[in-house]
Amino acid sequence: MLVLQAFQIRCFFKPQTPNFKIKDKQTQFMQPHCPILQIKQPQTKFYMKSVQFDPAHQVLDDINLADTFAWNSLIRYHLRNGEPENSISIYRQMLLRGAIPDKYTYPPVLEASLDCEGPFYGRQIHAHALKRGFGFDGYVITGLMTMYGQFDQYDVAHSVFNKMPTKNAVAWTLLVALYIMAGRPSVALDMFMSMVGSGIKVDMLAMLTAIDACVDLKSLFKGRQMHEIARKNGLEFNLEISNSLLKMYLVCGSIEEARAFFDQMPVKDAISWTAIISGYVQNGGFNEGLKLLQTMHLEGGEPDSFVISSVLPACARINAHKSGKEIHAYVIRNGIELTVALQNALMDMYVKAGFLELAAKIFARMAEKDVVSWTVMISGYSLHGHGELGVDLFYQMEQQSEIEPDQTAYVAALYACNTACLVEEGVKYFNCIRDPRPEHYALMVSLLSRAGFFDEARAFIDVHKLGRHTEVVRAMLDGCRIHKNLRVGKRVAEQLIHLDSLNADNYVMLSNVYAANEEWEKADAVREMIADMGLTTNPAYSWIEVRNRTHAFEVGDASHPRSRKIYWQIKVLTEKMKKEGYVFGADDFALHDVDEERESVPHWHSEMLAIAFGLISTEEGTTVRVTKNHRVCRNCHAYAKMISKMFKREIVLKDPYRFHHFKKGLCSCRDNW
Repeated sequence: MLVLQAFQIRCFFKPQTPNFKIKDKQTQFMQPHCPILQIKQPQTKFYMKSVQFDPAHQVLDDINLADTFAWNSLIRYHLRNGEPENSISIYRQMLLRGAIPDKYTYPPVLEASLDCEGPFYGRQIHAHALKRGFGFDGYVITGLMTMYGQFDQYDVAHSVFNKMPTKNAVAWTLLVALYIMAGRPSVALDMFMSMVGSGIKVDMLAMLTAIDACVDLKSLFKGRQMHEIARKNGLEFNLEISNSLLKMYLVCGSIEEARAFFDQMPVKDAISWTAIISGYVQNGGFNEGLKLLQTMHLEGGEPDSFVISSVLPACARINAHKSGKEIHAYVIRNGIELTVALQNALMDMYVKAGFLELAAKIFARMAEKDVVSWTVMISGYSLHGHGELGVDLFYQMEQQSEIEPDQTAYVAALYACNTACLVEEGVKYFNCIRDPRPEHYALMVSLLSRAGFFDEARAFIDVHKLGRHTEVVRAMLDGCRIHKNLRVGKRVAEQLIHLDSLNADNYVMLSNVYAANEEWEKADAVREMIADMGLTTNPAYSWIEVRNRTHAFEVGDASHPRSRKIYWQIKVLTEKMKKEGYVFGADDFALHDVDEERESVPHWHSEMLAIAFGLISTEEGTTVRVTKNHRVCRNCHAYAKMISKMFKREIVLKDPYRFHHFKKGLCSCRDNW
């Protein structure tokens, strides 16, 4: 079979015009016509030009045919200079002039063949190597494995590996890496364990490759095994391996083991600090992430843009904005490079902490913007109730920049259309999305139903077969809440129960629908069902930061040390509001997520307690900033508007859906939330 392959390859050689002159008269007219040795015409012209001026080719005609080292050097020269076609051409001339390749010839030529569109050319070089007797050389085999792996022929690469007489650590590691590339990390780990079992000494590269496989698998059990192997081989505290193990523990969800290992590391670099800080932040350990940044600075570390970017999400909360501002000031004072990623993180922090103006200033000053920059700012405008500005900004991105909107940018655009209730623009943007994701569909249903187009929303759901998507059904229910459409809302809430029967919040919403429709028996039956099924809802609570301390309140909370003064303040507010003519009404069809808060007196709600505490604990004119874990109710929304007018205070109230900026008796959401 090998002889037949060699014969087939030889059949490709036919005379043609040579690329450049050769003094050897016997070979001057010979030129191979083999696909692997062909060069496209434009590249040939470039090559001839390079031959004419390149000093490396001035001695080409004088190379001794027996000097294989010189030929190999010339092949590598072109490969290093990004000219793989020229490397192949030199290899062709080498064969034609009768020079004999050695085992060091084939790996660079195989590497040059990777620039081709498929493995066909590489197979021919494989046959050349077999013909010359180098098909089983370890140096050549690793080149062949790399080539076949590059073209996704991993099983062929494994077959080549099996023919290797003496398998070394390089070949084993390469095989493990190829299976990771193939998306088969489990097989990769099996190969690594076979390597360990064969007695091959595990080096740093092999260890890193095996840990990467554990990361892909997200297997903590396998990761612990790799950690033990690294320890036995004295590699545990090699900095690169330590960082890789740290990443493995974080990806596998064991923040405790990651921290314990981090504390043991004798040497830490910026990568180590970035990994552990971002790990805490991503797992909700915001305060610990901020403490680690301070510790890094105290221990003499110099936080760079990557470290800063990883900790800023911890400050993207309304009660952590002071830390975010301090970090921003640190960046400026220490001249840390303001990369696009860092500026994006700063913008995102300010947007989510309630400081839209500061985010807008950063955006305006950015010399370079990417799609994330535009998306953060578009989402920011929408989150703060300025949907029209978000839509305008998306239009600017399309018209004034060369940036192509991605899926996330279209999510931001549709969210902006939702906030501004711009149905026509939303439909236009949706039609531009090539492969809509579930969130795109949910936003379109929300846009149509919030605008009161319930028939169109239902038709959209039916056409796209979205009836089984809970988020889509919730979006429809949200529109019913806004328009108090009890008839449709009842049907949609019942549908949601069937789709997500173990979610207690769905039953609460259905109960609220029945109550709003004065179907009291059904409402009570649903509430009893919640108790019988043992389902629980997350209690509503709000929190506020005063003098660097966070104060949390639940509905009717009397545990705070200043509760008596808080309730006295609420009583005073209520009396003033009555004099202003405000009358509390039922929050019809509230569809609130929390049962006990809905049954309480509105001015006992958690957000009202937090606002009242803010009024008595801060100076006049200070903005009161409160966060709530559930949607603000209509009565509390009206209450906050009146307070902002009577006390001439701005109140910023953040719920899971948006920011409400209450100022002079008005809200940024324009009572549409």
